[in-house]
Amino acid sequence: KTPWKLSRTRKANVRSRLKLVDSVIDAVKESGVECAALTKALQLPKEHEMPARDKYTVFSRHVKGYRKGIHKVPKWTRMTLRTNPKGF
Repeated sequence: KTPWKLSRTRKANVRSRLKLVDSVIDAVKESGVECAALTKALQLPKEHEMPARDKYTVFSRHVKGYRKGIHKVPKWTRMTLRTNPKGF
């Protein structure tokens, strides 16, 4: 079963995962490598720039408030879910 909301521990793990990804992106940037994936990754907001709403929820047109918990998305730990449509 999937809980209705994320616990404190799972939220902390989300934040640490986002910070790890940010550090990897910075390390690749510092190495001097240039590629399309890196330029796309540099356009994403960093963990400290994201509001809590974007860290823990994602846009879903099927849910009543157009937002659902990030832990309800299949394979959410391996996906980049940092951006959402404007206005949502």
